[in-house]
Amino acid sequence: MIRKLYDWTLSLAASPYALWALAVISFVESSIFPIPPDILLIPLIIAAPSRAFLIAGICTVSSVLGGALGYYIGAELFDMVARPILEFYNKMAAFDMFKERFNAQGHWAVLFAGVTPFPYKVITITSGATDLHFWTFMLWSSIARGLRFFVVAALLWKYGTPIRYFIEQRLGLVFSALMVLLIGAFFLVRYL
Repeated sequence: MIRKLYDWTLSLAASPYALWALAVISFVESSIFPIPPDILLIPLIIAAPSRAFLIAGICTVSSVLGGALGYYIGAELFDMVARPILEFYNKMAAFDMFKERFNAQGHWAVLFAGVTPFPYKVITITSGATDLHFWTFMLWSSIARGLRFFVVAALLWKYGTPIRYFIEQRLGLVFSALMVLLIGAFFLVRYL
């Protein structure tokens, strides 16, 4: 099953819709979708290394625009959804303290979440809910997401053939490692 999914993803690179699919996945992952765009980004670059930086650019722009949607969700839905819950539990003062700390150091949180496997959508929504300055959020999101996707693109562009060989020879292991990273990131969000 994993091999079929991998082969299908590689064949998608030849499709005229490949970059559109990557753009959509990158966009929704930044605000609501739980699966990172790397699952499509990496196979697309492996299948078409000459387009590595175009693919990374599309992924970056789409991800940052999706982050703006996450920011909007946090900013607009906070009063309707989260505020009544915080007030019910008498935690608005604690949230206000968190908001001050987050806004003082929020750019580091955006950078961390944008570069690491930590779910970026958590920070996009939190940034909106805490009123982190929008353009600060967009600047650091652009830096973080660009760094993440362009480093992957550069490595795959330079070392794509050996990496592709490694992945294809150890597909089960690579898939298992990616799943452990994904589950670990969700665990960190839930319990830390």
